[in-house]
Amino acid sequence: MSVPADLPVVAFMGAERIARAPLHRALPAIHAAAAAGAGPLVFDLRDGRVVDLDLRGDLGEARARLGPALVPPVEKRGPGRPKLGVVAREVTLLPRHWDWLAAQPGGASVALRKLVEAALKAGEGPDRARRAKEAAYRFMTAMAGDRPGYEEATRMLFAGDGAAFDAAVEAWPEAWPEGVRETAREMAEGAWRNGAVAATDA
Repeated sequence: MSVPADLPVVAFMGAERIARAPLHRALPAIHAAAAAGAGPLVFDLRDGRVVDLDLRGDLGEARARLGPALVPPVEKRGPGRPKLGVVAREVTLLPRHWDWLAAQPGGASVALRKLVEAALKAGEGPDRARRAKEAAYRFMTAMAGDRPGYEEATRMLFAGDGAAFDAAVEAWPEAWPEGVRETAREMAEGAWRNGAVAATDA
């Protein structure tokens, strides 16, 4: 399965961060490290998973194996409103539910869409926090699982305490190289329930 060309990645050669960019821009540094026999580790910045790249051949061959972009180019449209993409499906409700929906401004369809949108927004924060914790945990385990401070930083990550996590990571500057610390903080940004965010340097 090919990897999207615009996948946001961070790459390390040992503990040194060698690239942080969309994959098509990071690929030259990654390919050069692989050609030198360094065995670079490449992480998906969205979920912290290791990205498996086919780096055989020269840079052009490796680039040709990348997949299409995650976000396709925006199609230019003429005057008028774009299609909403509304899909009709059966919904089963009790009579009192239908009565309530029918009494809402805009009718049942509008009321249902508003309810679904509200539910999506309400779940966005917890879902984002969970995804950020999982991404940071995967990255930290791969890059720092055997380093001092890993367990404490992990506890603070899952406790949702951004300030304590940042302090835990920063307390071992020799054990946690700068690129590892900054990437761990970046991946964990969305994890803090209290709104506190650890500082990051891209």
